[in-house]
Amino acid sequence: MLSTHIEVIYLPKEECKMLERCITNETLETTGFSYTLSLINGKYKMTILYLYTLMNFGIVRFNNMKKYIGNISYKTFRHNLKELKSDGLIHQKEYSQILPKVEYNHTERGKSLIPILDQMCTWGEENRQS
Repeated sequence: MLSTHIEVIYLPKEECKMLERCITNETLETTGFSYTLSLINGKYKMTILYLYTLMNFGIVRFNNMKKYIGNISYKTFRHNLKELKSDGLIHQKEYSQILPKVEYNHTERGKSLIPILDQMCTWGEENRQS
């Protein structure tokens, strides 16, 4: 059985390039990395968050997003939006009218993930094999 307990020693600052500090005597579950993954983990969550970036942080309607994502069921899409909303990453505004209208946009917390998503996109472009 693979243990999730990791032991990392403190390194001199010049040797610990990724972080100002290295983790010591923690389990993977207690790290910020694990928490971040818990928010964006899943097949569609990062895609949904990144779509807002591609749409210039504007307000986006349900069907427009679903159209861009493509092959996703309404149930799965709604479930992912609900989780992102409950995690405080997106905001949902509903309009009471004859034809129901629901709009979504990033919260400030959701916007703070955009540099990470941009870096992932850049890394993917640079490391994609033709």
